[in-house]
Amino acid sequence: MAEPGEFTKRAFLNGRVDLTQAEAVMDIIRAKTDKAMNNAVKQLDGSLSNLINNTRQEILNTLAQVEVNIDYPEYDDVEEMTTKLMQEKTAEFEALLSNLLNTARRGKILREGISTAIIGRPNVGKSSLLNNLLREDKAIVTDIEGTTRDVIEEYVNIKGVPLKLIDTAGIRETDDLVEQIGVERSKKALQEADLVLLVLNASEPLTDQDRQLLEISQDSNRIVLLNKTDLEEKIELDQLPTDSIKISVLHNQNIDKIEERINQLFFENAGIVEQDATYLSNARHISLIEKALESLQAVNQGLEMGMPVDLLQVDMTRTWEILGEITGDAAPDELITQLFSQFCLGK
Repeated sequence: MAEPGEFTKRAFLNGRVDLTQAEAVMDIIRAKTDKAMNNAVKQLDGSLSNLINNTRQEILNTLAQVEVNIDYPEYDDVEEMTTKLMQEKTAEFEALLSNLLNTARRGKILREGISTAIIGRPNVGKSSLLNNLLREDKAIVTDIEGTTRDVIEEYVNIKGVPLKLIDTAGIRETDDLVEQIGVERSKKALQEADLVLLVLNASEPLTDQDRQLLEISQDSNRIVLLNKTDLEEKIELDQLPTDSIKISVLHNQNIDKIEERINQLFFENAGIVEQDATYLSNARHISLIEKALESLQAVNQGLEMGMPVDLLQVDMTRTWEILGEITGDAAPDELITQLFSQFCLGK
């Protein structure tokens, strides 16, 4: 029987693909939307590999030039020339890797989705909102408070971006042991969420529970939703954020405005994917780019302190090696084994 990832691993070991392309195979399999799949396909085609390899080659050229200037000086001011070269190239590499790292947020969203917690006190319409967004009756909806006892997780595609929707138990004081556990899980989901949808009942005045939820969620990426606007409005609008969205889940009113607000919060109206852009989405890649930037910053600090250029070559070389770990040129065998063990059988 074939081992997990055996065929892709063979392609990697035989030089047919590099490590970023091998990882893209698994990203294609796990993609939850077309945009996530397209991003993985571009990585499989070598968009990230080419960027990393070109940068490594430029670093190698810089190191070679510095080495030549040190070993074969033709002018008295060779040290000054070499320092200037290092400063210019380090700034260039740092800008390139920083720009790549800036794509990590969008790339991670494409790969893993936006963790979205739907919170509110009992019976304000959280489960109804979940069902509306999913276009199916996933959560049980009744007029009885505390119907949702546990955290329900489902994925929904919003304009090509996966949202990991988490319908939480209504947060309130309760003597019911099972419901208490659900409430604690709801509070944990709130803390860990990338986005919070706080649902309030617009047909009732604000309660102490509503005010508590407004307070504990104010520092998060939050969208306040005023549900049940098809009924007489009794909620105190002057005590709510001015950008709250009035909705009626029952009549499917203004649900599209939630999607627009998510786009504003996370993608600055620029759209999630720019054509031909290269996005970092893999946690391993992100970590290594951060380490490479740290090495470049060490070079900059050394230059500012007037350290000899030949000593700073160590940090520049380290940057070259770290980038090689991304493509697999300098990756240890243990990492290769561990990565391919996450694949499906065969593949």
